[in-house]
Amino acid sequence: MTASFENKNVVVLGYGRSGRSAVSALVSLGAVVTLTTNEIVADEKVRQTLKGWGVEIVDGHHPTSLLNDAELIVKNPGIPYTIPFLQAAAERNIPIITEVELAYHMSEAPIIGITGTNGKTTVTHLIGEMLERSGLSPILCGNIGYPASEAVSEATKENILVMELSSFQLMGIKDFQPDTAVFTNIYEAHIDYHGSREAYVQAKMNLLSNMGRQQIVVFNGAQRNMLEDTDTLHVEYFSTSDGGDASIVDGMVTYKGTPLIHVDQVKLKGDHNHENILAALLAAKRHGATDEAIRETLLYFGSIPHRMEHLGEYEGVSYYNDSKATNNLATTFALKSFNEQIIWIAGGLDRGQSLESLVPHMDNVRMIITFGETKEKFKALAESTGKAVLISEHPYDAVQVAAAHAAPGDIVLFSPACASWDQYKDYEARGDHFKEGFSTLDR
Repeated sequence: MTASFENKNVVVLGYGRSGRSAVSALVSLGAVVTLTTNEIVADEKVRQTLKGWGVEIVDGHHPTSLLNDAELIVKNPGIPYTIPFLQAAAERNIPIITEVELAYHMSEAPIIGITGTNGKTTVTHLIGEMLERSGLSPILCGNIGYPASEAVSEATKENILVMELSSFQLMGIKDFQPDTAVFTNIYEAHIDYHGSREAYVQAKMNLLSNMGRQQIVVFNGAQRNMLEDTDTLHVEYFSTSDGGDASIVDGMVTYKGTPLIHVDQVKLKGDHNHENILAALLAAKRHGATDEAIRETLLYFGSIPHRMEHLGEYEGVSYYNDSKATNNLATTFALKSFNEQIIWIAGGLDRGQSLESLVPHMDNVRMIITFGETKEKFKALAESTGKAVLISEHPYDAVQVAAAHAAPGDIVLFSPACASWDQYKDYEARGDHFKEGFSTLDR
């Protein structure tokens, strides 16, 4: 599938990793590219490379004069549509896309698009592992950190693009049509960006906008009522309890009536991970994964970095890094995963969210150690529920505090329930800082 970008005047807005990938892709397609970014491109080598490619750089601001000749804008997903530059572009009916749309038009490979509020990354990696073990050639990309338009440059029609997609990215699609769409679950999130739950849900549902019965939609059976019109779609459901095309029957992970493996043998634990597994196997089977490869994956696949990542034990206490838990629901899953006493490390960016939904899942929490903008909220949560509470500077320090108060058999769980941007560039940097703290315990 191709689209003509040759000689098209394209403005790339933002020069993060997706912006860099978009510029490179557009240049290769023969577009006339202007890069505009609020930051100053200070690296002279980068400036000279871009100049050699014929890219005009307008840094430090976004003048609306750039819109006079613009035929298309490719924007960084994190930049809100409410900035004056994009509002002016919308008034002029200039199309605004994100680089995943660009990747779609460049791709010869089939695409599996994975979205949802929680579980996207785990499902993306599970699908990749199932396909890899089946002798196929998946490329994992998108919101996991490898831009889709960069992945497309190395892909052939023999590959399968396994693409994690955020709501921010999905707001900027026009023609994007995956061969398989996976929805892990949809709850309330990112209201500070989208403005309302309805707008957030609509952004997720954009993934369906160009799909028909020749493609497949993998959807959470517990939320099937969110699909308003399924007559034009081919939907397969997964469910741990209500039946479905993939389900758990008498303790067996089951695909369309065929038992594959007992849940007790599966390395990933927790009901939320059972849902992730069922979603992944539906997509993987659609693209050629074998039953044996799926069984092997489930026997050996552990947690991914920053998602319920077991770091090890120190003096009889187990430490878990769940830095990717950036909302209440993700942390709820983490808290529900343990029967042991928990020292819970939480905090981060204050998006104005209430913490009340966490209360029913705090029975095993013995102490909260909190940090960041939300520390006073977590302190109040601890006091209202009768939990001990301490405040630390950041997750690195919180490890030391936790170690001083933990008893053998305890769990130290770093599951922030908040985004990281008050102190860190992303949840990976935050999780790495926590892991650095853990690594000092045995020195």
